[in-house]
This record gives sequence, C-alpha cells and structure tokens, in this order.
Amino acid sequence: MLVPQASTPQIQNIYRRDAELMVWWATEIECTSALARLERRNEITTRGASMAFRRLDVMKSSWSEVQSLGPIKEISRRLLRTHDLRAGDAMQLAAAVVASEGRPSSLEFLSLDDRLVQAAHREGLVVVDAQTE
Repeated sequence: MLVPQASTPQIQNIYRRDAELMVWWATEIECTSALARLERRNEITTRGASMAFRRLDVMKSSWSEVQSLGPIKEISRRLLRTHDLRAGDAMQLAAAVVASEGRPSSLEFLSLDDRLVQAAHREGLVVVDAQTE
C-alpha cells in the first residue's frame, strides 16, 4: 500500500472493504526498513520514497497498535517452536493472537508471506487471501 507492487490492487481492495487496521507495535519500523531498502537498491526514487513515507504517516495515524510485550514474547517463543517462522514474523503473529483475546477466529489476518499465512491459519486466525481479492 505504500509503493506500487504486483499485489497492490488486491491489497487496496481488501483495505477498501475494511480500513480498520490493527498492527503490532513494530509495523512502522518494518515499513521504514522495507522502504529504505527499496530506496538504497534504487528500486524506488528518493521522491517515491518520500511519498511512501508520507503515506505511512497518514496510515499510522489511523491504525491501532498491539502493545503488550510480555504476552507477545511468550507466545512468540511457542510459535517459533511450532511453526517455520523468523523471529519478526513470530512476533507479528503473536501480536495477532494477543489482539484476538483468545478468540483467533474473530480476527482477520493478512500477510503476503506464505509461511506466516500458513502459521496464522494453523493458529485459527481467519486468513484473508490477497490473491483472490
């Protein structure tokens, strides 16, 4: 949603349907890292990066953040032993588990990472399929 990519139309459709975003506290850092990497690799221009950072600032002003670090650390450790995930992905999924307040089927989960999607599905979250949107 910050820079045009192959999945942009599908993600925009999902966002138009439900613009209420709940993200984990490090989402802003993850987005900044991705945008900076694209700019360093000259995959986006400096102007394009500036526009993307402005879009990020607008988006973050309206999203809700999951902050509870204690449960996220504990759940992340379990998820890392249960699923084929990297640390950051485990923490993101743990934040979704915490946000669901013990009812994973009450929360829609969106990711373009296949391993994370598979783990979210196994954890009982409702996985939104960006490919079919």
